[in-house]
Amino acid sequence: MTPRMRRGIVLLATLASVALTARLGAWQLSRAAEKQALQASLDERGALPLLAVAELPRGAADAVHHRYAVLEGRWLAARTVFLENRQMDGRPGFFVLTPLELKPGDAVIVQRGWVPRDLLDRTRVPAVPTPTDATVRVVGRVMPPPARLYDFGSGGSGPLRQNLDLAAYAQEIGVALRPWSLQQQAAGAPDDGLARRWPAPAVDLHKHHGYAFQWFALAALLTGLYVWFQLLGPWRERRAAARG
Repeated sequence: MTPRMRRGIVLLATLASVALTARLGAWQLSRAAEKQALQASLDERGALPLLAVAELPRGAADAVHHRYAVLEGRWLAARTVFLENRQMDGRPGFFVLTPLELKPGDAVIVQRGWVPRDLLDRTRVPAVPTPTDATVRVVGRVMPPPARLYDFGSGGSGPLRQNLDLAAYAQEIGVALRPWSLQQQAAGAPDDGLARRWPAPAVDLHKHHGYAFQWFALAALLTGLYVWFQLLGPWRERRAAARG
């Protein structure tokens, strides 16, 4: 292979590498722009007036996810579920979920809050005060069902579970559940010992900006290395030879 061919191959490889890394950096910036638009949409939804039950869908609720709503109904306290291995403020514990029956045969799962895990007995769950003899008013954010965690078993039964499949659970309790949940907010909630510092939806803008910076920095580094070793280096050698 002649020196000219080697230089050509190095040039083509450098151009391809710089183009690829620059494209990846631009892609990360576009992802950040998408996430920023999503965050703006979520903020806009959160600022809209409270939805009443008549305005909430019986089916999928994607169009109103992250909207605030107010529901009135009766707690089905005996059907409370504790989802284990859930964290709040970095502490392990349980999400407390209870169906709220809006009217006979029509209920919504409410993510009522979080309780810490018993450090001596991980299967012990606390008694959460839940009125059953009166209609309650619950203000919360319309959300998808709680995120699923990896489950080595079949999903479990009883009050302590790893995940909750709403369709299967509705059949289990004999009450139709709407395919979304209400994440109860701290404002106006009763003093029942539950924490409600729900994490904000993660849009990871900083992560995408960081990745974009890394890709662009790599593209600049590749360009600099090519200029130094393929252009400036040989030029300096020729200049030194001419002087000698």
